[in-house]
Amino acid sequence: MSRGRQPPLVTGISPNEGIPWTKVTIRGENLGTGPADLIGLSICGHNCLLTAQWMSASKIVCRVGPAKDDKGEIIVTTKSGGPGTSTVSFKLLKTEKIGILDQSAVWVDEMNYYDMRTDKNKSISPLSLRPANPLGIDTDKVKVAQMDLESMFPSMSGDFTSENFSATWYLIENHSTTSFEQLRVAANNLRKQANKKNEGSLAYVKGGLSTFFEAQDALSAIHQKLEVDGTEKVEGSMTQRLEKILNRASDTADTLFQEVLGRKDKADSTRNALNVLQRFKFLFNLPLNIERNIQKGDYDVVINDYEKAKSLFGNTEVQVFRKVYAEVETRIGSLRALLLDKLLETPSTLHDQKRYIRYLSDLHASGDPAWQCIVAQHHWILQLMQTCKESFIQRLKGGADGMTLDSDGELRPSGIGRLGHSASFKSGSTKSWTPQGPQQVSFVEKLADVVTGQLPNFWKLWISYVNGSLFSETGEKSGQVEKLKKNARQRQSDFKKMIEEVTHRLVKLVRGALLPSSLTPTELQLYGGWEAQSKLSGPSLTQIIHTVRGSHEALAALEIPNDLLQVIQELLSDLRVHCLMVTLKQVAEDVKQLPEKEDWVVDNEGVTSLPARFEQHMVQMLQSLKGPMDCKPGEVNIFQLERTQDEASELCVWIMKVFINCLEQLSTKTDADVDASQSVHEDYRPSPEQRLLLILSNCHYLEKHTFLNLAEHFERHGFLGTEKITRVSVESVRALDARLFESYVERKADPIVGSLEPGIYAGYFDWRDCSPPTGVRNYLKEALVNIITVHAEVFTVSKELVPRVVSRIVEAVAEEMSRLMQCVSSFSRNGALQARLEICALRDAVQFYLTEESDASFKQALEALPQLHNGADKKLVEELLNKFKSSMHLQLTCFQPPSIQPLKR
Repeated sequence: MSRGRQPPLVTGISPNEGIPWTKVTIRGENLGTGPADLIGLSICGHNCLLTAQWMSASKIVCRVGPAKDDKGEIIVTTKSGGPGTSTVSFKLLKTEKIGILDQSAVWVDEMNYYDMRTDKNKSISPLSLRPANPLGIDTDKVKVAQMDLESMFPSMSGDFTSENFSATWYLIENHSTTSFEQLRVAANNLRKQANKKNEGSLAYVKGGLSTFFEAQDALSAIHQKLEVDGTEKVEGSMTQRLEKILNRASDTADTLFQEVLGRKDKADSTRNALNVLQRFKFLFNLPLNIERNIQKGDYDVVINDYEKAKSLFGNTEVQVFRKVYAEVETRIGSLRALLLDKLLETPSTLHDQKRYIRYLSDLHASGDPAWQCIVAQHHWILQLMQTCKESFIQRLKGGADGMTLDSDGELRPSGIGRLGHSASFKSGSTKSWTPQGPQQVSFVEKLADVVTGQLPNFWKLWISYVNGSLFSETGEKSGQVEKLKKNARQRQSDFKKMIEEVTHRLVKLVRGALLPSSLTPTELQLYGGWEAQSKLSGPSLTQIIHTVRGSHEALAALEIPNDLLQVIQELLSDLRVHCLMVTLKQVAEDVKQLPEKEDWVVDNEGVTSLPARFEQHMVQMLQSLKGPMDCKPGEVNIFQLERTQDEASELCVWIMKVFINCLEQLSTKTDADVDASQSVHEDYRPSPEQRLLLILSNCHYLEKHTFLNLAEHFERHGFLGTEKITRVSVESVRALDARLFESYVERKADPIVGSLEPGIYAGYFDWRDCSPPTGVRNYLKEALVNIITVHAEVFTVSKELVPRVVSRIVEAVAEEMSRLMQCVSSFSRNGALQARLEICALRDAVQFYLTEESDASFKQALEALPQLHNGADKKLVEELLNKFKSSMHLQLTCFQPPSIQPLKR
């Protein structure tokens, strides 16, 4: 059959995409001559003829059905033109499910939902209506151990309906292999869902706008038809009947859905209650969690939870929340008090103090906890120092009431709570303990341990307080931190006074134990109490100086200003001076004991061991003073202090005089005293004259060697005024030498001189009536032998003393001979020859020991004799003189020229 018209052609459709049952308008050419001519209409393969409305040959309106194809053509079929073609296509979107309680502008097929609700074997909760895939993309679950996820995300969940939902957990569990592009699509889906949710009812109205327009058109058409009809029957107009029908339909609908709506309201209220509990369970559980975390010591968790609750519910108007939050504030107030108690508890480590201060700062505690901690630590350090002193004083008195010393040798007062945990006062089982060495030394060491153990942390706490690191580990600058730093800067003068009080307390306690005379009577009552202790020796004071220096260096290393440590420097200066004086006085006392160690054994130089012992003692003393006297950085040279210099010089001179006095005491010892000395060599018992010689030799050695050596040592160790020390020492030893020399010469010369006159006149010898001389008489030979005996005795001790001693004896003999010759009234010829022979024999024998005095005496003696006038007399005298020298050659050998000339004093 031939057709008289062209086939239909679709050239446009609006909209060109939509979900099933979307109303569309189709435009084109040859779309039919009327409704009866339209016999077919398909969109995307679905027959839409049932809903089609033919408007004109170029326009058709219909609804899109649930087609299988997502995109397809629009085919119109007419009787007159047959099946047509299409130049456009329509995209069918997926239908979004509408819940049974969701609003909808179109009629919804309830079949699936009805079956779901009435199926006895399937239970459903309101939350199950939420989308199972919120991202709107395919999931690719990878098996991940649940325990690993829980360890990675503690207290979190991968369930997006949970309050503790973790997006990272959800992505790892459901989209670990999803590409980045897919994740971007998912992000766009989330944005669309959020926008749709925000639009609310407005979006619902927009979505059903065409339905409202259709309803409006239908009502307008009814109204127009009624106006055209214009007739009313007895039972009422059409509108009235329609109103009644609609009212009955409404009542019937209410009856049908009242139970459903009731359950909906109840489900909404239950859901809301569950949501509230789920959403705000953090707040409701917070008081109990705070209590548990406080007991466990997890203060960080408590503070974080409190900050979170404060930001969420701090200004809430909900009564229930306000009540719970008030309970939270009560628990936090108790925590503040607990942390403050722990902060002020002593002893405590610096780490704990900083931690508690930060906690209190995060909890916005009232006041300034950091400054309170500093004040508490200051009192604690002062208390430790005073307790240390009181413990030692109690021990000195014989009873340590309330004081104990632990197993490590540390002091611990039992009456002070929590003292046993101190870094300096360790806890432990107590037992009796006796410190080694003097009590004052142990006390200073313990006191220094207290200061160096506590003050560094105290200073570091202050530095952290000033720079703000005490309140924030990250150094962030918040208003509160800046305010606290400003408060710290305002308290610098107060903290300086605290440091001064600690250093002054340290100095006064040390002065009370070592330098009580430097304190006032009032200060002595507080810091003294050591009167019963004996004076300390130089080594003990040296040890104390070392301890105090160590404390000063430890505090200076903290960069504490020097003006705060100046008082310790002054203490060190006084201790060094005191150590010097005590050491010098102790050496003087020790020198007094040296004579007891004299063994009278002579060395090659004719000196006993006593000068060497004395020099060794002095050198050891100077070496022991090297440490205390050396100037450390910041210390003064105490030898440059005029008063110290004078006192040290006087003490050094005193030590020299003490030793010289010891030598003089040795010279006056009796034989019994010498025998009583245990130091004397068993085979050697010196006579008094020999002791004098030995001491004379020692004096000579002191003057020529020992004093000069000591002067060098004094200068090398920084002593000033060594010239005075040496000069006074030499003067003193020379004075002693002179006294001892006169005593020895007197002892040796007097017998020789006294034997001359009796020997000359033995046998009633008369110068005026005597026989011709035949040789030197025996008295003179005996005198020479006696001189030789003295020579031998002196030479045995010290050959350096021989010229000095023999010369002096010769002077005495010559003087006596001169006196005797001058006393003779007249000489015979023979008497004159005899006298000249003897005087010349004596003079020639000792000619190498003649001095000006002795030579003058011999000249005077010869001048008193008559002069020889003939050669025979001279020859006789010469022959007899040679005979004398020949016969006594062996004895006269000792009078040969010595290697050392006579000493002039």
